[in-house]
Amino acid sequence: MLTKIKRFISAEKNLSFTVPMIAIFLGFSFGVIIMLITGINPLDFFLALFEQVTGINISKIGTSKTVFNPRHIGELFVYSMPIILTGLSVAFAFRTGLFNIGAEGQLIMGSFGAIFIGVVFDLPMIIHLPLAVVTGVLFGAAWGFVPGFLKAKFNVHEVVVTILMNYIALYTANYLLKALPESDNARTVNVSETASLASQFFSELTNSSRFHWGFILVIIAVFIFWLIIDKTTFGFELRAAGFNKHASKYAGMKVDRNIMLSMVIAGAFAGLAGVIIAIGTFDYGRVLVAAEGYGFDGIAVALVGGTTAIGSVLAGLLFGALKASQTLIQLRGIPKDISNIIIASIVLFIAMQNGIKRFLIRFREREEE
Repeated sequence: MLTKIKRFISAEKNLSFTVPMIAIFLGFSFGVIIMLITGINPLDFFLALFEQVTGINISKIGTSKTVFNPRHIGELFVYSMPIILTGLSVAFAFRTGLFNIGAEGQLIMGSFGAIFIGVVFDLPMIIHLPLAVVTGVLFGAAWGFVPGFLKAKFNVHEVVVTILMNYIALYTANYLLKALPESDNARTVNVSETASLASQFFSELTNSSRFHWGFILVIIAVFIFWLIIDKTTFGFELRAAGFNKHASKYAGMKVDRNIMLSMVIAGAFAGLAGVIIAIGTFDYGRVLVAAEGYGFDGIAVALVGGTTAIGSVLAGLLFGALKASQTLIQLRGIPKDISNIIIASIVLFIAMQNGIKRFLIRFREREEE
């Protein structure tokens, strides 16, 4: 059995799975070391994480208290959904040879687009809700078009442009939100019920959690990502244009168009994340003091998930669990920063993936000698 495990983790074709698993293991191990050094019992942390993921409080088993609370599961998905989508946004850009640091700004603009439609217009739900969703997606796509256009036409690096546009998005959205009818310096009025993704059914099913219909949009987005990148000629051309512009142009591909479309699609995924937060989780627009970090979480999700659709989903659920469990962690007397330390450590180790790969390859070569 041990020999089979060694062969699996050292096999070249399994490195895309093995390296993230090792990074996650090392990240949690580092978190455990920090907890032990600071006098915290790691078991309490993992019990809190288990309760968040399953809704089961093991300490209450055998007592008259309620053991299962579905609210934790509902909140897990609430935290995970936007992170999965920003992960898809960053992963899509990565797969096409681009580095989208602007998912945060694209998310903010997508959120504003959905809120604008939800607050200003009064329409039947069959029109209002799809219009709010599509508008938010288009706002995110438009915010992604700018760095894509500058990259394609003037070879301006997308990292610089997307970082700057995050700040532009934050302050622009804040200004426009305050200008909406009946808004104040903190928030807008609630969007119309006909433009809301909120679900009374799911709320009651999960003990008053904020879980909503947005999960269907996430599933659709994951399918679209997989379909475009892995199953279409269009996806192949996008990847080719990103990784070798000159060879793609020589082959007759429309390189400039493909670079712009790559960033537009990446922006659309992030814009959808903003839609889900705005008209699903909160149902009103929020004037933010600073960015909330969904876009940067998306970078971590994309890296850990190997820039694949299913990988981004699994990594998003993991990061969502770590974030959602922070309240339960604090109730056990553990600082919530432990979760952030583990997340940061996982990102650090995944950034060292080339070194991990070299170690695994050398490990395999020694085994073969």
